[in-house]
Amino acid sequence: MPARELVVLGTASAVPTRTRNHNGHLLLWDGAGLLLDPGEGTQRQLALAGASASSVSAIAITHAHGDHALGLPGLLQRMALDGVTRPVPLLFPAAAEEYVAHLLGAAAHAAVLAAPHPVPGDGPVLALGGAVLEAVALDHRVPCCGYRLVEPDGRRMLPEALAARGIAGPDVGRLQREGSLATPGGVVALEDVSAPRRGQRFALVQDTRWCEGALRLAEDADLLLCEATFADDDAALAAPYGHLTARQAGRLAATAGAGRLVLTHFSARYGDLEPLLAQAREEHDDVVVARDLARIPLPARRGA
Repeated sequence: MPARELVVLGTASAVPTRTRNHNGHLLLWDGAGLLLDPGEGTQRQLALAGASASSVSAIAITHAHGDHALGLPGLLQRMALDGVTRPVPLLFPAAAEEYVAHLLGAAAHAAVLAAPHPVPGDGPVLALGGAVLEAVALDHRVPCCGYRLVEPDGRRMLPEALAARGIAGPDVGRLQREGSLATPGGVVALEDVSAPRRGQRFALVQDTRWCEGALRLAEDADLLLCEATFADDDAALAAPYGHLTARQAGRLAATAGAGRLVLTHFSARYGDLEPLLAQAREEHDDVVVARDLARIPLPARRGA
């Protein structure tokens, strides 16, 4: 199983369909599980996708609309039944604090699992799986924020350079930790046997009009999960309802220099999603449609 992958739990917008559950996605990242927008039915979708509720390390809610959050009470109760006792960070816009409090009230005794983290504004909000989760405000009909998980840049060891200097086994780890290593041939610096390695980035842009915040979230993302609520034929509905079209999602990815674009959050009016995929691909080359219960690995590191 890949160490980093997106588990698609639901791709519907306000109205679910026979094939699309209410919104929800689980990002698996080096042993951590970030649950994004648990809509109704999330705990059942986790079971169908082969992912356990106990794999959830943190929960991030973008805004106080039911299709993005009404699965929270049931999920917490399921985690309690599964024996989870650790605190689960729960992130949400600060303006949604009262709404989230009602959801936690509905979770009864299981609400004690949640460690609420209201997000007051843009910036880092949580350390997770060796990366940093950031929040950025979006432009919807209610206060809304997107999330971006950023792995710090590091260095990639070069096997040929290590072999040429006779460095192997535990000495490799020592060199990585200490930055230099004394060898019979002299002192070897980490930079001599490694190359810069760009950290991976994941971004969620959910329920928003086109805005600067969406561009900031999507910038250089290796995997961009983005709403595509409407098709071109219904573009006149997008801005009034605070949403993007599939074409705008493609343009967002292209403008921000993102890698793979994953479209989600589809209006129930579209049974066939191929036209939306085609519209996004006219703006950006690497686009896939999220399908309920699919697993989408993070792409290989760019430049690796």
